[in-house]
Amino acid sequence: MKNRIASALLVLLCLVPAARSRAEDGKYHDKDVVLDEAMVPPYDLPPLLVSSAGKPITTPEEWFQIRRPEILSLFANLIYGIVPVPESPIQTTFEVLKTDRAFMHGTATRKDVRIKFTNARGSADMTILVFTPNGAARPVPAILQLSFASTKDDGHDAHPEKPRFLRNGIPLGEILQRGFGYVVVSQGALVRHNEVEFQSGIHPLFYRTHQSFPKANEWGCISAIAWSASRAMDYLESDHDIDARRVAILGHSKMGKTTLWAAAQDQRFALAISAQSGCAGAALWKRNYGENMEKMVTRFPYWLCRNAWKFVRNEEDLPVDQHMLIACIAPRPVYVHSGVEDTWADPRGEYLGAYHASEVYRLLGKKGLTSETSPPVGEAILRSDVGYHNRPGGHSIEMFDWLKFLDFAEYHLLKR
Repeated sequence: MKNRIASALLVLLCLVPAARSRAEDGKYHDKDVVLDEAMVPPYDLPPLLVSSAGKPITTPEEWFQIRRPEILSLFANLIYGIVPVPESPIQTTFEVLKTDRAFMHGTATRKDVRIKFTNARGSADMTILVFTPNGAARPVPAILQLSFASTKDDGHDAHPEKPRFLRNGIPLGEILQRGFGYVVVSQGALVRHNEVEFQSGIHPLFYRTHQSFPKANEWGCISAIAWSASRAMDYLESDHDIDARRVAILGHSKMGKTTLWAAAQDQRFALAISAQSGCAGAALWKRNYGENMEKMVTRFPYWLCRNAWKFVRNEEDLPVDQHMLIACIAPRPVYVHSGVEDTWADPRGEYLGAYHASEVYRLLGKKGLTSETSPPVGEAILRSDVGYHNRPGGHSIEMFDWLKFLDFAEYHLLKR
């Protein structure tokens, strides 16, 4: 095990660039990344509607039966990693640990739910939080957020200075007032944020005899978190307070990447909202703008599977790009959010990912983005099955963003 980790660290040291300098703002900036639109290299995107055998895809049936499975397989084996079949079957149990019907000054009910996984190799568990508006007709649609905070931090009652917010800045009052429930799935529940050993959490339950580390095409951190989102959906299907047919999945940054991967795989998610997901999220790999494959695997070596390392400085050889991942969510609505100053995430590339995915939405009779030109900053595209906005500011979710997310979810899950 020590030899494996040492070898991995040696590879990473070889990949880490030396060209870094400290700017006046005190932050480090990479000198060898593209942050100028004029420097984006020429690129060709892999075709969405042509099969690997060269067959044009012209009908919804061909998309779902031929092309979509091909694309998902490529992403699973080359980018995010497949979830292997465990040698010992896993038993899953749900337990409501506590119910508080007077949460947030009596406006909501909070449930803490433990989901436990057990097989011959051991056990792991995760706790999710489920909030529903009191007085609303049941069942209610819900926003399921993949959260950076633990459920211990994410579930505090209202902030004393902002009584309609949870302590980590979630506008729970607004969400409840709109008629939505809110579900919290912590990103660290089953795998650590930047796991490099995979000796604890969910992974060991899936190892086969003599295995102690994921294979090159097996799941890294992002795939593990996406798997946990689907297990939360398993529970929600049994919760009579939540309409599991109307659950939107939402995530920011790393969780925005995970949101797209989870929604592409699990068609039970009715809608996906990806906030500032950038590289390995909504942004196109082949633009090589801002964060790229090299930066990701040097900083976060196992967010993706190890096969992804083969495409460091070689993104042009990837047989997929992120517009294809977004397209795999179709015909379900998807929303992409950018920030003007979040250049590391490539706002233009995020828009183009959504724009080029729209080709499949149109094939399926849905409304996609119609212009290759990004919309004006601050203008949200909401009444479309592919939505988008770019707002002033940097890498965060602001109240402006939350209101647009809820407008989009309300339009698709409540009013149509």
